[in-house]
Amino acid sequence: MAAVIESTIKSDPVGRWYIEISDTMKEDSMEICLNIYEYAEKIEKMGEEYGGVVEVMWSSEENVTPQQIHEVRQQIMQYEAEEAAKKEAEGEIPPTHQQDGTPNFQ
Repeated sequence: MAAVIESTIKSDPVGRWYIEISDTMKEDSMEICLNIYEYAEKIEKMGEEYGGVVEVMWSSEENVTPQQIHEVRQQIMQYEAEEAAKKEAEGEIPPTHQQDGTPNFQ
């Protein structure tokens, strides 16, 4: 059974964004994340009891600016790039590019 996690980007009174997450299968499961690293950690922990099968539903409050959404996306892309680099370094996935930058078409 997949967990459905609601992730809502919100803005505090001073204009800093944060993400509120909640497991739709449980009441009172709300968590606050101040960055994507904390978010990824909490999503992984929430998904453990569902065998790691998690579906994320994203939304944002009306007062969240396009710039704040862009910042969240930038952090997500940075996090994903770091995770891919870690897996590549550990040999879990084949490298996507050769050392000279040429794409690896294997």
